[in-house]
Amino acid sequence: AMLFVIPGFPLITGGIDLAKLDIRSGLERITYALLIILTATMTGWVTALVCRFQPADFPALEIDTGMTIILRIITSFFGVYGFSLMFNSPRKMAITAGLIGMFSNTLRLELIDLANFPVGVAAFIGAFFTGCVASVVKKKIGYPRISLTVPAIVIMVPGLYLYRAIYNLGIMSLDASASWFASAILIIVCLPLGLIFARILTDKMFRYCT
Repeated sequence: AMLFVIPGFPLITGGIDLAKLDIRSGLERITYALLIILTATMTGWVTALVCRFQPADFPALEIDTGMTIILRIITSFFGVYGFSLMFNSPRKMAITAGLIGMFSNTLRLELIDLANFPVGVAAFIGAFFTGCVASVVKKKIGYPRISLTVPAIVIMVPGLYLYRAIYNLGIMSLDASASWFASAILIIVCLPLGLIFARILTDKMFRYCT
């Protein structure tokens, strides 16, 4: 539920704007996103205190690796498809974004679970894969790259990490809070970096300052 509140679109596009040296637009978008993140996570923390919620780890699923991958592919598709529709994309474009996101998000999760990649590195690779595939689709079909890439990686934005960071900070569990904050910041930084690197490799006009 917290992930829906986190403004992934301005957070990611703000990072891309900074890479293009569009400083004003990038700072405005990132500031806007940070204000909403702060408000949302603080509200979640207060709600948790009032209702006596305590964040806990998800229970381990008794599912084999193959079935886990299949379920992640299916659920990632519908998650990205839903986000794309929320961004007012046409259905065909939303389906295309869902097809890209279901593989990139599953790739990210499996790199963490099976290969023990750090969460930031896995996020970078997932975003990089998304950007490369979106560039190919843009050349073949003509859909705007940003309309495919952002919904596909918004699902990777660490809303749960940010919520846990603020919650632990509120109860003065500083070690846990710092750990969750560090993981969240690494992911948030690596997501736009992955898209930027993919854009540099696939778009020769993006490599140079005009």
